[in-house]
Amino acid sequence: MNATIINIGRQFGSGGRRVAAALGVRLDIPVYDNELIAEAAQKSGFSKDLFLQRDEHKSNFTLSNLFGSINRYGSAESFLNDNRLFKIQSDVILELAQQGPAVFVGRASDYVLREMDCLDVFITAPLEIRIKDVAEREGISLDEAESMIAKRDRDREAYYNYLTFGNWGVASNYDLCIDSSILGIEGTADFIVDFGRKSGLIR
Repeated sequence: MNATIINIGRQFGSGGRRVAAALGVRLDIPVYDNELIAEAAQKSGFSKDLFLQRDEHKSNFTLSNLFGSINRYGSAESFLNDNRLFKIQSDVILELAQQGPAVFVGRASDYVLREMDCLDVFITAPLEIRIKDVAEREGISLDEAESMIAKRDRDREAYYNYLTFGNWGVASNYDLCIDSSILGIEGTADFIVDFGRKSGLIR
């Protein structure tokens, strides 16, 4: 597989989505974030709202039938449980990665694509900067922003760790961890491209 695949993990409020978008522009490749949810919903026939409500949240995953073979997404039931949501979304990630170059944001894509040559990046930033960014973006108080950040990061960590048996945000899980506040969004994207090309993971 020779296509460039970049997986972006990120702390909430660190600008990871904006870095991913900047990478897409620089490399002229598609970026999949909320678009991935829409694609998964379309392929499964379920509502996009269902995926949005439970996106990157851990609740009642059961790995025993995560990749079961009863049918494409498990046995028929009157509801769609979390393990099948993950299976559907993982199938979409794999299909898109096999089609060509892409940037994937979150959703344990580094784990889903672990058998492929990918550049796995984690974006972070100091808490005080993230609080200010989220407060301005969401139009909320600094205290509310801090609470939102804590909840979203807990959700992402629980989701990632449970599914991958790994450690979300721990440097050894990634090829590159970078503080986006040092170089800014555009500078961070430039740094990732330079690192990726030197490592041979961006072609």
